[in-house]
Amino acid sequence: MPKKTIPRKKKRSKISPQDLFRLRVATGLEISPDEKQVAYCIERMDEKELKYFTNIHMLDVATGKSHQFTHGNQADGQPVWSHDGTQLAFVSTRDKKTGIYLMPASGGAERKLLEIEGMLSCLQWSPDDKHLVFGLQYHDSHFIKDEKKKKEPPVFRHITRFWFRLDGLGYLPQDSAQIHVLNIETAKLRKVTKGKRDNRSPHVSPNGQWITFVSNRSKDPDLEGLRDDLFVIPFEGGKERKVSTPAGPIHGPRFSPDSKTVAYLGHDNPNDAWGVTNVHIWKVGLNNRPAARDLMPKFDNMAYDSSINDVSDFHGEGQLFWSADGRRLYFGASDTGATNIYSVPAGGGHPNKVFAGKCHVKGFSVNGRTRTATFIYSDLKNPGEIMTCPLTVGAEKRAVLKTDLNPFLRTDIDTSKMREVWFKSFDGTNIQGWVVLPPGFKPTHRYPAILQIHGGPRAQYAFTYFHEMQYLAACGYVIFYTNPRGGSGRGETWADAIAGGWGDLDYRDCMAAADWLEKQKYVNSKRMGVTGGSYGGYMTNWMIGHTNRFKAAVTQRSIADLKSFVGSSDCGFELQREFDGWPWTNPENYEKCSPITYYRKVKTPVLIIHSEQDLRCHIEQAEQMFVMLKALGKKVEMVRFPEEPHGLSRHGRPDRRIARLEWIRKWFDRYLRGK
Repeated sequence: MPKKTIPRKKKRSKISPQDLFRLRVATGLEISPDEKQVAYCIERMDEKELKYFTNIHMLDVATGKSHQFTHGNQADGQPVWSHDGTQLAFVSTRDKKTGIYLMPASGGAERKLLEIEGMLSCLQWSPDDKHLVFGLQYHDSHFIKDEKKKKEPPVFRHITRFWFRLDGLGYLPQDSAQIHVLNIETAKLRKVTKGKRDNRSPHVSPNGQWITFVSNRSKDPDLEGLRDDLFVIPFEGGKERKVSTPAGPIHGPRFSPDSKTVAYLGHDNPNDAWGVTNVHIWKVGLNNRPAARDLMPKFDNMAYDSSINDVSDFHGEGQLFWSADGRRLYFGASDTGATNIYSVPAGGGHPNKVFAGKCHVKGFSVNGRTRTATFIYSDLKNPGEIMTCPLTVGAEKRAVLKTDLNPFLRTDIDTSKMREVWFKSFDGTNIQGWVVLPPGFKPTHRYPAILQIHGGPRAQYAFTYFHEMQYLAACGYVIFYTNPRGGSGRGETWADAIAGGWGDLDYRDCMAAADWLEKQKYVNSKRMGVTGGSYGGYMTNWMIGHTNRFKAAVTQRSIADLKSFVGSSDCGFELQREFDGWPWTNPENYEKCSPITYYRKVKTPVLIIHSEQDLRCHIEQAEQMFVMLKALGKKVEMVRFPEEPHGLSRHGRPDRRIARLEWIRKWFDRYLRGK
């Protein structure tokens, strides 16, 4: 008998920084009113042009088949269905300028409705499908008629506000944000709101009579940034009317199906520190009857996505949808390392999980009959796939995977083994974390290890995909990342634990993570490193000034001096709510909590990674740190990335993202592995 031929298994490779170019990342989606199709966006990185491009794809829910809906090297986004399901409006940068486009849902040629020099948000259709409504803030160049002068820097900038720049955008426009209505037939644009204050987050009532929006009318909206007001204005324009709500932030207002009430995301603590008070679903009558109230006061979680990853940008303001019958509201919320879909009765009560699991729901959509939800699903090994599920409790049991965007991660890559870990801190508090083991892991081998610390601080590591963790593990390191106190996902008390006192409980929890790590038989306790970015960079800076336990550190986009951070960061002035005053009214606390105060004690070799256009944690923080450590004779080096903002690791220019990963690896190789 002839011998059977046994097919060879395909040899898998270790993941590399260059695999970023192979990733296809789902960034947004909307289900059609008849729930038969899903328009979703796929972002890719181009290796030749070193840019990001996004196109819209169309999914047939019944068959599970997808096809590319828009084509070309541009950014297409914010797809929104007309109410009759025949057309799709979207925003695109084709023609090298931002514009609003219209295409038949069946496909065909697009029609440009409007070209914009500005920032556009909350694109939506009017109920009669004759208009598009959105928020718009014009760039300064919009008001310059000479095309040559548009590209030239101004002679001067006159600054009068705290908010005069924003990380990733640069200097903010002088124009205020206003609500606009675009007539689709004539392409005529009409401004609905006016004034010097920003008017944002519009939503059209289902009866087509009103537009609700949010505006901060306090004496100083920058210093009192959590004192939003809710307004309604006739769709055709006219006099605005304030709807009575408690002082606090307001996000994403949505009219009920009967147009009589408005639901929104917010809370009633205008003096909140950075993201401590839980954002909940509130509801108020259009005529203040019923009065505004929290629909879920006992829900001890944030009603938005606070989970972080490195293949997509950080969460926005949150999502909120009404059921078609007006009896329930759907939203996303983060809880103990997961982000799931929830619902709450419109009359108030305890929220129920619609889709639950150890995963990260990175965005979802409901529409029309609201019987089906579509969402972007991510977990520890999956950057994000499109799924659908019924809008009933326990929907995870009936959820259907609709895409396979990154099959190479399953077929070509030797993926690291990962598992969730719970351990005790110094006082017996349970801390959540994840350990990532190198490919081909051998329990008898002792590996060097790296402790990762998340940013925020009000954010959470989660059951979501992290390319960086996979790559560093593939380089032969055990990776451990945890959720110490002060972050999100475990309620207000957890988040509030470090308010006014960074470097205390958070530091002890991180050291407890180091204790757990070094006790593992497969970890070489003499070869442990630490790294983190933003607040994680702050904590890295803090740790090297308080312990010599780590043999190497990489601090990224970090904070070294809280006093100068207040004046140099785009939002540094808000730190006064976190630290109970300003550096000149509470100097002792700012000095006590600043890592730079303790740099004389540093013995750990440290690599400083920072972006030159980081307006969140200004590069002056890195420069202060570098000069002081260098003058003190410490082992320190700095790597600067030109042009990049704060989010280099998530959405920086691809070659710079790769260089960042390689610098982290090289630094740890030098001091943890002797290479």
